[in-house]
Amino acid sequence: RLTFARDARRRVNAVVLDNAVLQRRAIGPEDGATFKITPQKPLTQLMGDALGATPPVESGDFLATDLVELRSLDPTIRYDIRYATTDNFMGDRFYTSSHAFMQRPAAEAVARAAKRLARHGYGLVIHDAYRPWYVTKMFWDATPDALREFVADPANGSRHNRGAAVDLSLYDLATGRVVETVSGYDEFSDRAFPDYAGGTSRQRWYRSALRAAMEAEGFAVYRAEWWHFDFGDWRRYRIGNQRFEDLR
Repeated sequence: RLTFARDARRRVNAVVLDNAVLQRRAIGPEDGATFKITPQKPLTQLMGDALGATPPVESGDFLATDLVELRSLDPTIRYDIRYATTDNFMGDRFYTSSHAFMQRPAAEAVARAAKRLARHGYGLVIHDAYRPWYVTKMFWDATPDALREFVADPANGSRHNRGAAVDLSLYDLATGRVVETVSGYDEFSDRAFPDYAGGTSRQRWYRSALRAAMEAEGFAVYRAEWWHFDFGDWRRYRIGNQRFEDLR
């Protein structure tokens, strides 16, 4: 005999098989809570180290940098730039203002993806795009070794640093509500993987719809984060370290 046990909110929290009780596995934050880490160093030290360091030296035939604000290309694109707030995995502010810049070809591809999704009644919510290299270094130095799969190594630079990667999710154009996906943004857990089989069928459909629209415009999803997409030509752009204030 198989019985499902439920909590006060009627959510299944255990399966009882004869006399064996199989508890629901706790994977990540519940009820929309933001995933957090305990930084390995104080924030002031992380900031000082990062600002005192320099990005890796690169050589090659790079395209000229031409960063464009995503919101300027499509008015339906919304911003939820987490690193301009304390609502992120580090619990502190890294940007002084909310902006999302990408190299022009990548930005135009995001705008085309937004139009594809609008046909189905959904819009894009941008969480991060171009990211200065020093912020990538702060994330790496703060994150425990076991979780570094979810942050970029500053020794190589991030695709975000090149203005050729974007973190994003979906919202309902009719209601304005952000859709509920399999995991939260920047959640360092198994649920973040784009092929994770858990969650509800609706949550997985949202994830698949986002991925299909982005892949149709030349992006590839990162293997450990359903929300992170790299533009096909990311290798052709240099690592950037300018703050938003300098770009504007």
